Amino acid sequence: MSDPGIFLDGIFNIVTLSMLLAGVMTGLVLGIIPGVGGLFGLVMLVPFTYHLDPFAATALLLGVTAVTSISDTIPAVLLGVPGTVAAIATVEDGHPLAKQNQAERALGAAFSASMIGGIFGAVVLAAVIPFLRPIVTTMQMPDFLAVSLMGMLFVAIISGRDSFKGLASLCIGVLLAFIGLDNNTGEERFTGGLIYLWDGMPLEILFLGIFGFPEIIDLLQRGRISEGPRRLADNIGLRAGIGDTLRNWRLVFQSSSLGAVLGAIPGVGVTVIDWVAYGLAKRQNRDEPEFGKGNIKGVIAPESANNAKEGGYLIPTIALGLPGSVTMTILLGAFNVQGLVPGPQMLGENVGLIYAMVFFICAANIVGTATCIAFARPFARIATIPTYYIFPVATVFLVLGAFYRNTDPKDILVFVLAGALGYYMKHKGWSRAALSLGFVLGASVERFFFLSLQLHQGWDFFRPTVVIAAAAVLTVTFFGVRKARRIPNEETRAPDTTADFLGYVVLLSLAGLMTFHATELSFVAGLFPTIMGVATILAAATLVARFALDMKTRGAAVWPSGTAQALWRGVRVPASMAAYCVSFFVLILAFGHLAAVAIYVFATFMRHAPKRIVSALVLSLCVATVAYAVFDHLVSVPWPEPWIKQIAELF
Repeated sequence: MSDPGIFLDGIFNIVTLSMLLAGVMTGLVLGIIPGVGGLFGLVMLVPFTYHLDPFAATALLLGVTAVTSISDTIPAVLLGVPGTVAAIATVEDGHPLAKQNQAERALGAAFSASMIGGIFGAVVLAAVIPFLRPIVTTMQMPDFLAVSLMGMLFVAIISGRDSFKGLASLCIGVLLAFIGLDNNTGEERFTGGLIYLWDGMPLEILFLGIFGFPEIIDLLQRGRISEGPRRLADNIGLRAGIGDTLRNWRLVFQSSSLGAVLGAIPGVGVTVIDWVAYGLAKRQNRDEPEFGKGNIKGVIAPESANNAKEGGYLIPTIALGLPGSVTMTILLGAFNVQGLVPGPQMLGENVGLIYAMVFFICAANIVGTATCIAFARPFARIATIPTYYIFPVATVFLVLGAFYRNTDPKDILVFVLAGALGYYMKHKGWSRAALSLGFVLGASVERFFFLSLQLHQGWDFFRPTVVIAAAAVLTVTFFGVRKARRIPNEETRAPDTTADFLGYVVLLSLAGLMTFHATELSFVAGLFPTIMGVATILAAATLVARFALDMKTRGAAVWPSGTAQALWRGVRVPASMAAYCVSFFVLILAFGHLAAVAIYVFATFMRHAPKRIVSALVLSLCVATVAYAVFDHLVSVPWPEPWIKQIAELF
């Protein structure tokens, strides 16, 4: 891929450019729908990349992630509801501007600032590539081991308000990564004798469940976001906002630089980047109007920063295999499936793909911004579409995405179980980012360790880089645990409840069973699973002990009245979503995937909007047509023969 001819052919071909455009359009639409965002789109599209070459696959995924921070501004400004977490800071001044009939100006400034920030982040990535290779090529296996451990722990501790839950989430992810055949000895680990698990937990299905399943449940429960946004008058205000961005070019440069630098630090979330950029702009500008009351600089600063972060995120992901964010974790998983190995290999023979990423980010930002400016009015209406239009469509593509690769019923079971786990983690304050990072890097850490022993006999564990990284790990862990040990008040963490306690008990039990199984393996196959099992037990036991302390100090706050009813509601919601998914899966087996899509979409739509028969028919036909285009032409899937056809053949 380092050949310029291959590089140009990889970018400028109809498939790659089509995938880039498809990713951009998907990301723009998902960014507008509050609570969904690019992460959902990313996990939904990852399964479709397995039949694409690395250039087309990367174009599709980066197209989604690069533009959600552009379109998420529309609901943030017009409704006061951020489309994604990346637009939370934008609401502070963007929505007050809309109330002052300056919505067009705020959107014009946000779109242009996002585009400039995104291009700036891509340029930063391109600029550091020549410096990354000599640095990374001097690193040895112990260095990669130390850096991976440091990054994992750092993300686990700072990814949420509860450091103990972050560490426990990391341990869960690493244990899940050990499921399958051990690469060193060939022994089965935690497979339960199922051949299905020999290759490990399917990454795409696990991520679809953990990240996609909970979002669809929340989307269904919200109903309509708003009765209607503030109307956009004309494009004059959009041009005025673009002018504001250009006049404040120093602020754009400052915020973009901040976003790119902070994005390169694993674990620093987009909300941190946004608020740091917003706060810095606020301290430097004392002019009128006040920040929070409609200052255009309060829109420009966070929007510049949150798009520049994408280029920063890719730096540790590409150089070290250490994802800079949750989206980069999913992208790293897609790299693994494509046979792309971050580090010296990607910076060497695959460097052309990295420069292609720079092009994809720049092109996505330009196309996304132009599209938002041209279609701001119709895009604004997407945020108010009733969820009974979105829910059946999203469910269809989640289930098809989970099932189509292997067409194995066990895929649906894994998807539903992962979805229930993701729903629990999201609503009880567990870090899904830490779990996903542990799952992606767990096997790599184990491999780095044993390769270090084989190649360096362990002496290189005392290299300066390893010692520094180990000291950083111990320091971060110490302060993270010290912070978590303090009994927090309501501003930092809600008290543990009965549902939390039951989760701790389940985790403690499963960790105990997995640790017991690990002790029965050979030393090589069982070393890391045993270590992580014991770490998980300690984390779960600590959480149980903290619950006991909460119960002692808070009493009724921990065991509230109506606990049984609350637990039932917590189980009923994901169970109902699981029923939707399983029913659609049964329809696939009974009638085939296309007929199942039409039947399911129509029935689900009518259940929530019984008087809109024509809309239900049109939607079901459109979704079935898209499914036909994707699963019968874009990808070749050997769907199982439907039951109804098998029965007909008997007669």
